[in-house]
Amino acid sequence: MLTLRTINENPEEVIRKLSKKHFDGGEMICQIIDLDNTRRKTQTHLDAILGEINTISRSIGRLMKEGNEEEASVAREKVRLLKETSGELAETLKEAEQKIEALLVTIPNLPHDSVPAGRTAEDNLVERSGGEIPSLNDDALPHWELAKKYDLIDFEWGVKITGAGFPVYKGRGARLQRALINFFLDSARDAGFMEVQPPYLVNGDSGFATGQLPDKEGQMYHVGLDDLYLIPTAEVPVTNIYRDVILDEKELPIKNTAYSACFRREAGSYGKDVRGLNRLHQFDKVEIVCIDKPENSYERLDEMVQYVQTLVERLGLPWRILRLCGGDMSFTSALTFDFEVYSTAQKRWLEVSSVSNFESYQANRLKCRYRNADRKTEFCHTLNGSALALPRIMAALLENNQTPDGIRIPAPLVPYCGFELID
Repeated sequence: MLTLRTINENPEEVIRKLSKKHFDGGEMICQIIDLDNTRRKTQTHLDAILGEINTISRSIGRLMKEGNEEEASVAREKVRLLKETSGELAETLKEAEQKIEALLVTIPNLPHDSVPAGRTAEDNLVERSGGEIPSLNDDALPHWELAKKYDLIDFEWGVKITGAGFPVYKGRGARLQRALINFFLDSARDAGFMEVQPPYLVNGDSGFATGQLPDKEGQMYHVGLDDLYLIPTAEVPVTNIYRDVILDEKELPIKNTAYSACFRREAGSYGKDVRGLNRLHQFDKVEIVCIDKPENSYERLDEMVQYVQTLVERLGLPWRILRLCGGDMSFTSALTFDFEVYSTAQKRWLEVSSVSNFESYQANRLKCRYRNADRKTEFCHTLNGSALALPRIMAALLENNQTPDGIRIPAPLVPYCGFELID
């Protein structure tokens, strides 16, 4: 969430930036400033009274030793009254703090100055693109038909076992899926990311710290009996490793990678865009997470974007990078680049990665800080990206590499899956 310092220092700038995300924050920002003024005055008053209580309390012992019981009794009564007042002030302070936090958690992160104006995905800017869109025969099949033809994925088994959006990979389909996971993990390790294997369930504190709660509560699967949430991405547990942690400047940057299954309710999704692997409730993904000093975070973001670009290039997929506009950005992001690959049989671009800088927004919720050279603590900047999400990568690989003889496997994956052709 935003810090009070950010809001108090330049409220007009905060309101202006929020409008780029089409969030009308004027009234809310004024409320927060008023509440913070009340909080500050109350804190000052409370500190003064507590100081007076301490001073008078110390004098009582002296008065008793001097045999001045009457003055000691008056002093005790004054302390009693002051404690009543301090209790009332403490309650006022607590109420103001709770109201401030309740407002702060509903305000999205401020977009970076480079974020374009716009309301929908149609307004996103294409940064760059690469690869060649293959020419397929007129009878080219979409991936869900290829999966059935070559016995790679059984969507009906998934419906029987769980429901729509939970496919069962089998045979060479399962081996290709595992090959992609290992390829992405090994590539991340080679690029300097440390692999971790996180839990798939997180508590509410973890969901709040990375911004999934309360903003995306309706999109997460909730295990009510234990009050735990199935993770929508490995970003949540991996970033929460550093919740309530003060890092040393020498430890930065932190670069982690993790494979996990991901679970998303995807409430409201319907139509042709959900066919096959296009939109699932459970899917596999390799994530990269970085934590760094504020002055280095955009350099780190560029490195992460470049790294994801190498992955789609090595797989031989046509790709493009989009700079998301204010209206299409996530609640927590300051700047996001989306990667899309072209699905030739479907004749459409498919999102396979989002790489984002959250600046200090997540770190404030996480209380993730570092100690600088002057031994002062500052909030870190957090970043994350998909590297990569598997379903749409699998869809594009199957469709773009289909030939009359079968489906050709990209060379970097052959050592991982053990075959060059699905026939």
